[in-house]
Amino acid sequence: MATQSTTQRKTAARKAAATRKRNTNATSRQRAAAGKKAAATRRRNASVRSAKAAQTSAKQTARSAARTVEAGAEASAFTAERLAQQAERAVLIPVGAALVARDNVVEATRVYTKRTSAERELKRFERRGNTARNRVRREVKRTRTRVERELRQRRTQATRLVKRNRLEAERQVKSVF
Repeated sequence: MATQSTTQRKTAARKAAATRKRNTNATSRQRAAAGKKAAATRRRNASVRSAKAAQTSAKQTARSAARTVEAGAEASAFTAERLAQQAERAVLIPVGAALVARDNVVEATRVYTKRTSAERELKRFERRGNTARNRVRREVKRTRTRVERELRQRRTQATRLVKRNRLEAERQVKSVF
């Protein structure tokens, strides 16, 4: 009977060890999934930023190129070949920048291919907005409280000063008369 109890304990210990191992593996997978999700979010945000930067750069480049072309047309020193190269460059730069921006936008939108992922992102944005709103509310409340406290302190100091000066003036008047 004692050996059966020992056997049961060993079996229970093996099962517990297996459960701990399974739980540890599940936690590791969850951490890995969270890390991958965060990395994807960082990549998506970076691509959106770079797309906006590329778009702005393309606009600036187009304007700059247009100005360059105008200046080149007015200057008699430029040859026809040089002018053609500048015009071609003025067209190719914005086109290339637009294609880079398009690639970045396509990469960023891959996350929203499923309704559930889009809803999850929207909920995340909502939570972040809610947090920011609450932070601003707390800051406004703290500032208001601080200003009110300083106002009360200054009012009290002014009242004390006026009272002290009035009493001092009355004493001086009494001493003269």
